[in-house]
Amino acid sequence: MKLIDKSIDKEGQGYVTLIPEEPEDMWHAYNLISEGDSVRSTTIRKVQSESSTGSSTSSRVRTMLTISVETIDFDTQACMLRLKGRNIEENQYVKMGAYHTLDLEMNRKFRLNKHEWDSVSMERVEMACDPTKSADVAAVIMQDGLAQICLITSSMTIVRAKIEASIPRKRKGFIQQHEKALAKFYDNIIQGILRHVDFDVVKCVLIASPGFVRDQFYEYMFQMAVKTDNKTLLENKSKFMLIHSSTGFKHSLKEILQDPAVVSKISDTKAAGEVKALENFYTTLQCEPDKAFYGKKHVEKANEAQAIETLLISDNLFRCKDVSLRKEYVHLVDSVREFGGDVKIFSSLHISGEQLEQLTGVAAILRFPMPELDEDDESENGD
Repeated sequence: MKLIDKSIDKEGQGYVTLIPEEPEDMWHAYNLISEGDSVRSTTIRKVQSESSTGSSTSSRVRTMLTISVETIDFDTQACMLRLKGRNIEENQYVKMGAYHTLDLEMNRKFRLNKHEWDSVSMERVEMACDPTKSADVAAVIMQDGLAQICLITSSMTIVRAKIEASIPRKRKGFIQQHEKALAKFYDNIIQGILRHVDFDVVKCVLIASPGFVRDQFYEYMFQMAVKTDNKTLLENKSKFMLIHSSTGFKHSLKEILQDPAVVSKISDTKAAGEVKALENFYTTLQCEPDKAFYGKKHVEKANEAQAIETLLISDNLFRCKDVSLRKEYVHLVDSVREFGGDVKIFSSLHISGEQLEQLTGVAAILRFPMPELDEDDESENGD
C-alpha cells in the first residue's frame, strides 16, 4: 500500500489517501473502511443526455465521487472492494444524496475520511504502508565476493543490502590474504543480517548459494556468534535454512522460493505467531483453566485486574456495525498494551482466525490464575 497523503487532527478526525498495490492491500482496505466513513475515488457513471431533437443517448463517463459508506462487500477471489452509499459532494453527473457503488481496485487511488481514527486503524495503515512490518522471511543470496540481503513479504521482495568484495584467489603463498578477505566479507554479511533482519518479525532466514559457499558462511557465522556471545544469532539459529541456488543474484530467489523444502518451511509464516498463540491458549485451557478465558465479559474482567499476558482478538470484531462496541474492543486492545500485555490480531481469512471465531473472537491467556471469573459466572447462573 502506498500512502499519498495524510491529514489527521488531534481529535483523531481526518483522512488518508492510499493506493492499493498488492492483493493483500485490498484486505487491509476492507479492514480500514467502516460504515459511516466517506470514501472519494474515481468511478464510471452511466449518463443519459437528450439532444435538441428529443432523442436520448446514454454514455459512460469517468467522474470523481465521494460517498458516505453504507455497505461494504469484499470479493476475495477478484480482490476487489465494493462500497455502496450516498453521494455527499456536488457532482455534475450525480445528484446529492443519490446512491452509487464505488469499486476499489488495485492501483486506483482513494481517499478515506473518518470521524475518528483509533489506534487499531492507525496501526493497520502503518502495517499496510511499511512492507518491513509484514516481511516475515529474509534471504541472503550469495556467491564468492557478492551477497544480497532481501526481505520477502507475502507479495514483494525488498533488497536491503548488497555486499561486494574482491577476494583474491587461493594461491600458494597467498592463502592468508584469501582467508583475511573472506573473513572480512563474511563479517560484513553478518553485520548486514543483524542490521536489516528483525528477528521479532522474521520467522525464517534462507541462506542460498551455488557450491559450498553457504555452508562455509553458516559455519563461520555461528563460530563468531559463540566467540562474541551474540545472543540474537544464537537464539534464532533454528530460523536459518541452507538452500542451493544457481547464482548469488536476486533473480535466483524465484527458484529458491519454489523449492519444496522452502515452501513447507515458510508456508503460513505470516500467521505462525498467531497459530502458536492459539495453541498456547488451548494448552493453558486444558492444563491451567483458571489462566485461560474467552468471551468479551470474562476477558474484560481479567483486563480490569491487569491480568492479561496475551490477548487474542479477531479482526472481524473491528468491522462490527455497532460503533460503540468497536470502541470497546479498541479500548481493550489499548488497555492490554498499556499494562504490558501482548496483542495478537487474527485475520478472519486464516484458519487460526476461523478457530478463534468459534471462541467468540476474543480470548486471553492470563499472568496469574483467576478462578473467581468462573465463580462469578456460576453465581449469576444460580441466581
